[in-house]
Parts: sequence; C-alpha cells; structure tokens
Amino acid sequence: MLDTLNHVAIIMDGNGRWAKSQNKKRTFGHYHGANNVRDIALHANELGIKVLTLYAFSTENWKRPLEEVEYLMKLPAVFFDRFMDELMQNQIKVECIGHFHRLAPQTRKVLQRAIEQSKNNTKMKLVFAMDYGSRDEIVEAMKKYAEDVKNGKENNLVEADVAKYLMTSDYGDVDLLIRTSNEKRISNFLLWQIAYAELIFVDKPWPLFTSQDLDTCILEYTQRDRRFGGLKK
Repeated sequence: MLDTLNHVAIIMDGNGRWAKSQNKKRTFGHYHGANNVRDIALHANELGIKVLTLYAFSTENWKRPLEEVEYLMKLPAVFFDRFMDELMQNQIKVECIGHFHRLAPQTRKVLQRAIEQSKNNTKMKLVFAMDYGSRDEIVEAMKKYAEDVKNGKENNLVEADVAKYLMTSDYGDVDLLIRTSNEKRISNFLLWQIAYAELIFVDKPWPLFTSQDLDTCILEYTQRDRRFGGLKK
C-alpha cells in the first residue's frame, strides 16, 4: 500500500508548549521545530514520498505576539542557511503555498531563492504552507473561476475542476495527514485536499517527532482499509 502514499501533510504543532515545558521561550521551540523539518524531510524523501506539505505559518498566526511573528519570519533564512546544501544533494524541490506577497520582504527573498535554486530537482517536493488558510484558499479559487467565467469560460464547474484552481493543483490530494502534540483538529489546513486522507494524531510535540515516528504513522496508514466510499473487493 506504500505505493499509494504520494502526498503526506503535517501540522507541526506543539513547538511553543514544548519550549515552555523546558522553561524556555516559545521561539526556542520554533527553532528546534525548524531543525526537525530537515530530519523528517530527508527521511520522507528516502521513503519515496512525492510531496511533503508542512503547515509552517497559518493566516491566523498573524494574531500571535509581534516578537513571535517576527521570529517566525526569520526562520526560513536560518533553515535554508543550514540545510539548503543537503536538500540540493538529495534532489529535494522547495515550493510554497499561501499568500506569498503578504510575507515579510526578507522572508519572501529567502524563499524565492530556495525555490529558484531547487527548481530543477527531481525528487520530493517539500512544500511550505506560509500565510496559508484553507477556507481562504477555496474562496480565492472560486474568485478565479468566476473571473474565468466572466471572461468567456463555460459555467460548467465539476468537482475535478475545483482542484485545478487550488494552490495545490500540482500535488494531488493528501493521502496521509499527521498532526503532532495530541491536538485532534484540522485547523483550516487543506480542507478540500484531505477529503479521503487518513488522519493520524500523535502525542509528541513537533520538536520531538522523529523519523521512527514517521515510520510508525506510515505503518498505521498501510494497515488501514481505504475504500473511498466504496466496498472492499
């Protein structure tokens, strides 16, 4: 069944709470969470996963304290300065979804450089959801469709067409969604794309989530019976 596991998405939750448990500032947790992206991305690539989408910064995260938001905007530079060479060596392609234009200018510059540098890589797509919210994505998709109809497109929308207007149009539906830190909700992440995804909620906070934990999640995925609304043959 692993050959059906093309797209894995992760809600990387628990950085701040883990840091507080260590009597550290929340930014300490975000730093270690960013470091963990490297380990999980490399392992997912080794497993042959085609797309790994990570919820890095949601549209709602702007509500957090300014100090924390400013730190989160600086993290991409820290991450790519340390790990871009490894991503390149492993042929991992960096991409982003979300409202790219609303990010801090320096954050955009760092992400654009990573995207451009890795654009010809041929293995896993490492997708960072930055200033991303799924309801907002769906609204924007409908606006694009309405504009196409206004410009002469026949108004005959079907389900398959909706996916073409989403930010994830090149990635396909999510097969496995993982959320860390024992939170059991979706938090406005890839709502359309997870319609038939297998959902796994892990107790560990994201900084403590290991490659072995990913293997455990994938093992559970392979043991589930995915029928997509039909009956097992």
